[in-house]
Amino acid sequence: MTAGRALGLGRTLAYELAKKDEFPCRVLRLGNSYRVVTADLLRVLGVEGEGDAA
Repeated sequence: MTAGRALGLGRTLAYELAKKDEFPCRVLRLGNSYRVVTADLLRVLGVEGEGDAA
């Protein structure tokens, strides 16, 4: 849900996109829960991590 909010998506739409493999960044399904790969989310948002600076 947090990643969905960061991308301006509602809860229902975020879960629908994750289920269809259409979420804007990589999502891992672990049992009944979904986990968004933080590095992918930051890349989609245009935020650079500490190790990414040139």
